[in-house]
Amino acid sequence: MFTYARAFLACLKSLQGFVLVAILSASLTVFVGVTLVSSLLYENILVRQAEQTSETLARQSFNAMLQVMRQGWSREQMESFIAETKRAHEASGYRFSFYRGERVTERYGVVDQPPLDIVIRSALASGNERVWREDGTVRRIMPLVARPECLACHQNAATGDVLGVIDIQHDIAPISREMRLNYLAMFIVAGLLILLLALGMSKVFAERIQATLRQFRERLDAVNSVEDFRKLDVSDTRVRFHELDAALQQVNALVGRLRNVAVDKDILEFEIRLLSKFIITSDVVRDWREFIKELLADINTIIQAHALVTIFQVEDEGYELEVFWYREVAPETRVAFEQLLTQLLERRHEDPPGVSILKVHHHTVMTGSESTASLSPEDIRLQTKSLLLEAPKIGGIVGIGVQSDLAQDPIRHIVIDGILSTLLNLVGSVKAIYKYTQDLEYYATRDPLTSLHNQRIFKDMLTYEVGRATRHQDHFSLLMLDLDNFKTVNDRHGHAFGDQFLHAVADTLSQSIRPGDFLARYGGDEFTVILPQTGEEQAYSVALRIADNLTRQALTAPDGTTVRATTSIGIASYPNHAGNPHDLFLMADNMMYKAKRKGKNCVALPEREEVAEVFREVGEKNQMVLSALEEQRIVPYFQPIADVRTGKVNIHELLMRIQLDDRLVPAGEFIDIAESIGVIHRMDYQLIEKAFTQVREQGYEGMLFINLSPKSLIVGEFIGRIHQLAIDYDVLPERIVFELTERETVSNLKLLEKFVLDLKLEGFNFAIDDFGSGYSSFRYLKQFPIDVIKIEGEFIRNMLADETYMAFVKSIVTLAQSLGVSTVAEYIEDADVLEAVKALGIDFGQGYHLGRPGPSFADHRQQVSHASQVVADRK
Repeated sequence: MFTYARAFLACLKSLQGFVLVAILSASLTVFVGVTLVSSLLYENILVRQAEQTSETLARQSFNAMLQVMRQGWSREQMESFIAETKRAHEASGYRFSFYRGERVTERYGVVDQPPLDIVIRSALASGNERVWREDGTVRRIMPLVARPECLACHQNAATGDVLGVIDIQHDIAPISREMRLNYLAMFIVAGLLILLLALGMSKVFAERIQATLRQFRERLDAVNSVEDFRKLDVSDTRVRFHELDAALQQVNALVGRLRNVAVDKDILEFEIRLLSKFIITSDVVRDWREFIKELLADINTIIQAHALVTIFQVEDEGYELEVFWYREVAPETRVAFEQLLTQLLERRHEDPPGVSILKVHHHTVMTGSESTASLSPEDIRLQTKSLLLEAPKIGGIVGIGVQSDLAQDPIRHIVIDGILSTLLNLVGSVKAIYKYTQDLEYYATRDPLTSLHNQRIFKDMLTYEVGRATRHQDHFSLLMLDLDNFKTVNDRHGHAFGDQFLHAVADTLSQSIRPGDFLARYGGDEFTVILPQTGEEQAYSVALRIADNLTRQALTAPDGTTVRATTSIGIASYPNHAGNPHDLFLMADNMMYKAKRKGKNCVALPEREEVAEVFREVGEKNQMVLSALEEQRIVPYFQPIADVRTGKVNIHELLMRIQLDDRLVPAGEFIDIAESIGVIHRMDYQLIEKAFTQVREQGYEGMLFINLSPKSLIVGEFIGRIHQLAIDYDVLPERIVFELTERETVSNLKLLEKFVLDLKLEGFNFAIDDFGSGYSSFRYLKQFPIDVIKIEGEFIRNMLADETYMAFVKSIVTLAQSLGVSTVAEYIEDADVLEAVKALGIDFGQGYHLGRPGPSFADHRQQVSHASQVVADRK
């Protein structure tokens, strides 16, 4: 059986076999269907004829019985009549049975008759005539119902009584069998005829197609190379079936299109070798010219290439032109080619004519050849590709000069384009690496905005200056400068003007110091100056000169107002005020804050008793933080964040306090110390664990905002440990929102991105605090999966009095709503601000008007309810 199935499947896979099976299947399906329908119709006709005939016979028999009974008959006459009736219809296949009813039996007695089945009994009882088909037999049951004239003989009956039943049965099974045998014979004969016809048709059809396919296959077998493929033509191949001819024409069209993309094996191998060469190593960067020479030699193994050209410009410098010749060329050829390249640059340059070519270098691959090639521009077809990079700013062109007739070949054109791409990537990468190396060397020590030295090099130079002064028993001074109210300038006039302002300050500072002094931008609006071989009095004079020069500096803001700069300057001298870099910087920083406390735009120099006091306070704060951590005196406080629409509080911000005897030390007094001595993350663990304890004990079900220190980003175990605390105290991660101040993320974007993604993977939420205060607000929204933004409090506090702040807040709210990010307004300190926040569509509010920080969640319900009522009363 399996062998037959395999043979059948193999037959289907051949064209002739498929056509044969298809014709046979269709023909036999139609024939079987017609035969089946015909037989069913014929049997139905037989049944109907039998029903009609049985009805006629029943009526005739009943009428005949009535005629005889009118004359009166005896039992013998009755039995004779029944026997005669049965004999008369035996040949026709009809069988008659007569049954006597109860009324007749009572009067005339019992006669011999077949047993009464359920159908006869039913007819005797109901008097209903029935006809049905059963096992190939049509059966009619006709009750003999008493008429008035019957009552003369049957005085015990009434009109309508059933006197008897005639049962007529006609067996049509023999006729059906004969008919089916005839149909079977006809089916066999017709099937044979169909098979012969199918064989003939399939053979003719298959031969026509196979002949065409044979011709098509022979032409394909003759293709052994790309050149043979280009000669392939099947346009004259015909099958004389429109559909198949159309398909062949499509194949011929496809062949025509493929001719333009077919590539020889040697070209493909060259492409592979070309790709394998594009691995930029230090050797390639160093010896890139030798690499291009080798590349030109490889190119000439497949096409005749006379030259490779690179023209590159870096920043605003002129162009450097490098021409690599495969063979030695005449000097006039070099000059003509240089003129051609200069014209190319002038056509592509967007600026007015006058392209500056700084250097022209010619290189030859095959040196020492016996003959010198003399080529004209007409002999060389130059194909080029351009590159433009914004970072670093690099632009250039690479080209390949080939034999003019080769440039017309579309395949060679593609190969040349691939060569140019590799060449462009190589030379562009070399130039970019060179430029990036220069930039890295520069910005490793420089601030990108002001071009001053940065914090890193300042710390190195401060350490160096301490060592130098120690060795030579010399002295020097350090100035720490902080611009007054720079944040206001930045917020009011925008970050672009803020950058311009800082740049102008840097220029003024540079002009205010000696060439040997070291000026650096420490960060934000803070600057430092190292004054070698400078004592306290001289340093004080320099500081006054700086302050005076900055006061005279005036810039015009975008709104037309004049903006001036003032600064608070702190001074520390070595070795009078400190003996190491850390303490010296700490002293200058404290003096800078002293200058601010004196009213800003001041210079502060430490007095003798202040030196000891500063270090004593620092030591005491260090000890306070360490002992608080050791003695578990870190205390959680909670400030409510209310829904501004309903006044309900389902969010609290977690704040840190230190319990010191009978007072609480606010975070502002010890956070910097904790971060500087590297224990802030340990304090965070203790704070969060205590907060989670209260969440569980007080049954708090709202969300909790937790401030993060930038140090947490570099503690690898931080997220995992907090997640475990959440599990231990049954706090769902989605109820926790970690917030990080925007200003603290600028220098840690890559680290921040990984940290935030890890947070989100653990199920925590992420918020940006003081949103709008930094330089990358909108970049954060685009780059990070932020759930909440807390709008800079200064914007909220001043938005009713300053339209600029109001515009900032509106733009932040609109952007957040379009991105589906929730918003929190900080510094809500009165009912007017709360009402304005609600009108702007901000989601949540935080501030002393809504609730002050407290040690318990329950402390805030009454405060917020009161604030909501105030707003309601005002309306």
